[in-house]
Amino acid sequence: MAELLNSNQSVAQWAYDYYLWTLTLSDERTKGWALVDSPVPTLLFTALYLFLVWIGPKYMENRPPFKLSVLLLPYNMSMAVLNAYIAAQLLTASTRLKYSYICEPCRPKHDPDELQIANAVWWYYFSKLLEFCDTFFFILRKKKNQLSFLHVYHHSTMFVLWWIGIKWVPSGSTFLPAMVNSSIHVLLYAYYGLSVFGPRVTKYLWWKKYLTILQLIQFTCALILGVNGIRTGCEFPLWMHYTLIFYMLSFIVLFGNFYVKAYMDKGNQVFFGMDVGCGQGNTYESQKEVQHSKKIK
Repeated sequence: MAELLNSNQSVAQWAYDYYLWTLTLSDERTKGWALVDSPVPTLLFTALYLFLVWIGPKYMENRPPFKLSVLLLPYNMSMAVLNAYIAAQLLTASTRLKYSYICEPCRPKHDPDELQIANAVWWYYFSKLLEFCDTFFFILRKKKNQLSFLHVYHHSTMFVLWWIGIKWVPSGSTFLPAMVNSSIHVLLYAYYGLSVFGPRVTKYLWWKKYLTILQLIQFTCALILGVNGIRTGCEFPLWMHYTLIFYMLSFIVLFGNFYVKAYMDKGNQVFFGMDVGCGQGNTYESQKEVQHSKKIK
C-alpha cells in the first residue's frame, strides 16, 4: 500500500513538474490577461457547466419550460456581432502581416497587428465561455432531446482547448481556425436569433441546412492542414498539430452523424430553428404538420 501511495505521489509530482516546465514555454504577450495565467478558472467554469448539464434537467423536470423569447433575440444577435468583430480583427491583421494560410509560425512579436491577432484570439476563447448559455437555454426551455453528446462535447472541450491556444500560441496559424469558425458563427447566431420568430421567418432562412455543411468543410480543411503541417515540418508546435488532427476527426464523425440523421434520414421534413449541431435551436416539424398548421390559420 505504501509503495502504491509513493508511486502515485511520484506521478503527481512528475505531472506538476511537467506543467511548470510548460509554463516556461507559454507566450509572454498574454500573461496577466483575464483567465489566461492559470488553468483553474477555465477548468472550474467547465466543471460547473458539466454539473449544470447534469442537474439542470432534473431541476426542470417538474417545472414548466421557459420561453425566453425576449432573451434569445438580443443574446444571439450579440453573439453574431461579437463573432463578426473577431473574424474582422483576424482578417485585417493577418492580411497586413501577409500570414500564410498553410503554415504560419507563432512568433512572440509585439507588433500592433500581432497583438491585434492575440487580442482577437482571446475574445474567441472568451466567446466559448459565453456559448455555455446555449446549453442553459436548452435546459430552461426543456429541450432535453437536443442536449446531445455532440452538443455538450463541443461546448465543454472548445473552451478548454482555446485556453491552451491563448496561453501558448495566440498568433500564427492559430488565427485561421478562429477566423473561419467565427465567420460561420455569424451566420449561425443570426439564424438562431431570427428563428425566435418561428416558422413565418425561418422559412426564409435558406442557409440553415448549409451551416452544418460549412462546419464539416471547416473541420476537413483543418484536418488536412494539421496533416500537412506534420508532413512538411511546419514551424508550429508538433503537439498542436496532433491535437488538431484527432479533435477534427472527432468532430467530422459527430457532425457527420448529425447531418445524416438530421437531413438524410428525415426525408422531407422541414427544420425550423433546429440545432445545427451545437447551438440552441428548436425541434423540427414535418411537412404535413406545417401544412396542417397553415390550414388552421
